[in-house]
Amino acid sequence: MPFPYNDIVLEHFKNPRNIGKLDDADGKATEGSPACGDMVSLYLKVDPETKVITDIKFESYGCASNIATGSIITELAKGKTIDEAKKITWKEASEALGGLPSIKVHCSVLAVEALRSAIQNYEEKHGLVKEKVATTEEIVRKRLKKVMNPIKGLDMVASNLVKEVEVKDGVVRIAIDLPENHQFANAIKEEALEKIESLWDVEKVIVEFAD
Repeated sequence: MPFPYNDIVLEHFKNPRNIGKLDDADGKATEGSPACGDMVSLYLKVDPETKVITDIKFESYGCASNIATGSIITELAKGKTIDEAKKITWKEASEALGGLPSIKVHCSVLAVEALRSAIQNYEEKHGLVKEKVATTEEIVRKRLKKVMNPIKGLDMVASNLVKEVEVKDGVVRIAIDLPENHQFANAIKEEALEKIESLWDVEKVIVEFAD
């Protein structure tokens, strides 16, 4: 049986570019799930005047393809404006790696989704969202699907941590089925706040834990 990865993929797997984390990132996002086998987090620094991506890092949990696509997507995006980076496609990422096995193409899709989500996070934080849609319970729950529950390796919605979501007059209240003193409670709360507070019409987010 022929080896499934070409030399370019192996090079990016063995020597990934731009790997790591930016603690002072202007925009960041995580896509995927360890339970599904692949996850990638992406961090951006953006020039406020030119909107050029000046620095970009990624962290990967997954296979060689996941690491390689995270590496190549950072190379493709760095130096581009956020509008240019939005147009990068999974096909471009795959082609830049010389092609991926069909069973691993989803890794390039995941990397592109992470890039676009990180750009969206940046735009929301800086009031650059052009199409403003009113925040609803559905939108909040969709965002909470990006917050991992470390206990089960699933997102907090799929693992039934979210008991209730209420959206009213710019205030979002999230009830979480977890004791406040649980070891992962603070991390989950911080991630939930990060995902919801950036929404343009949200003035306050209240996270409540079970008694």
